[in-house]
Amino acid sequence: MFNPGATGVVAPDAAVNAVRPGAHVTAVLPPGSAREPNNTFEDASMDQDSTPLELDDAFVQDPYAVYAKLGAEGSVHRVRMPPGVPVCGGLPVWLVIGYEAVRSALADPRLSTDLNRMDGLFAQNEPDSNRRAGFSPAIASHMLNSDPPDHTRMRKLVSKAFTSRAVELLRPEIERITGELIDALSDDDAVDLLDAFAFPLPIRVICLLLGVPIEEQENFKAWSKALVSGDSPEAAAAATTEVVAYLRELIERKRRVPTDDVLAALVSAHDVDKQLTEIELVSTAYLLFVAGFETTLNALGNGTLHLLRNPDQWEALREDRSLLPGAVEEFLRLESPLKHASFRCATESLTIGDVEISAGDFVLLAIASANRDPQRFDDPHSLDVRRPTDGGHLAFGHGIHHCLGAPLARVEVRAAFGALLDEFPTMRLAADPDELRWRTSTIIRGLDSLPVRLNRR
Repeated sequence: MFNPGATGVVAPDAAVNAVRPGAHVTAVLPPGSAREPNNTFEDASMDQDSTPLELDDAFVQDPYAVYAKLGAEGSVHRVRMPPGVPVCGGLPVWLVIGYEAVRSALADPRLSTDLNRMDGLFAQNEPDSNRRAGFSPAIASHMLNSDPPDHTRMRKLVSKAFTSRAVELLRPEIERITGELIDALSDDDAVDLLDAFAFPLPIRVICLLLGVPIEEQENFKAWSKALVSGDSPEAAAAATTEVVAYLRELIERKRRVPTDDVLAALVSAHDVDKQLTEIELVSTAYLLFVAGFETTLNALGNGTLHLLRNPDQWEALREDRSLLPGAVEEFLRLESPLKHASFRCATESLTIGDVEISAGDFVLLAIASANRDPQRFDDPHSLDVRRPTDGGHLAFGHGIHHCLGAPLARVEVRAAFGALLDEFPTMRLAADPDELRWRTSTIIRGLDSLPVRLNRR
């Protein structure tokens, strides 16, 4: 659920990664088996000295074709971000692919996520500070955009809420919320499973953690959609302003009347222990809200898509629920909720593979490539709910930025799939898979919608 640093979901990404409105959109699924790479990029030159390969909308829809072609040429490649994308459009970056290279880079202290360093570099590409609002210290001064020791200090304050023991205490409430959402689903007609189930589940859980009153949670759904849709940078910016204003007001309420939740504990860390600045307090609350739903939303949507495209795997889970924990790991591996980690920048010259990366260069780490590396995983493009889980996927990152909320995400996703399998054992896709679309993002890997026919038993 909450994935700071490992994969980099914050509202700035909604603006940073939005593909220009009106861009051509290609099909989700290439010809062949479960997303085997196609040959779209067969003629692209991969020479490091050539013009960088542009990560256009075809890449957004099918990144695996690019990874497969690049993989034959090495683990590090010069690419260019899609034109028209706010802040980083047209920006040349180093794309790191393959399991070993990505895993090593995720833990490399020479690759920084520091806010000041990153925004300073983005400013060279986008001088207009209003268009870089997602990197304003007012909302971005959190652990995702920090290096040690600040990262260590802030992560320690939040980590208590996401231990395995703390998450187990939340399991009954998560299962209750899941059951309520299942009961509210339509009895017969097709529904968008993302909108009706996968979206509200993690939002209600993160609101529970933050202590958001139930009657105020509907706003969070609207804000969340604006932040992650990628359709309108202006709408995302407006939602950001509204979220921050609400969180500041909520923080003041918790100062007046303390409550037992994560946000109240962060308020105490600021007011009593002086372990957070006011800006860090608001930014951390903002990060918890935005990052708190992205991984679960996409894991549910992506996993359901692949299960429904592979009925034998669906039936295997129906017949043997002991496979479910391993199946969740397989969903995360096969279609990682975020295909790339958040941007890094090199603090000094370093070598990855056989490529020299200069100080100040941007680096993008391809988690989705790592998780389908044929040198690490057998038959990597296929869904196998019985696949051994010792392969060590990187969907939750690695190193000091490993996903803090991984235990919570797993509980949510297991509860969700268990409920879907129980209540809708003959659920089927209600759309041609080739007509589905992936969200217009260079970071996030999630569907725009997932129409299904529930066939409630």
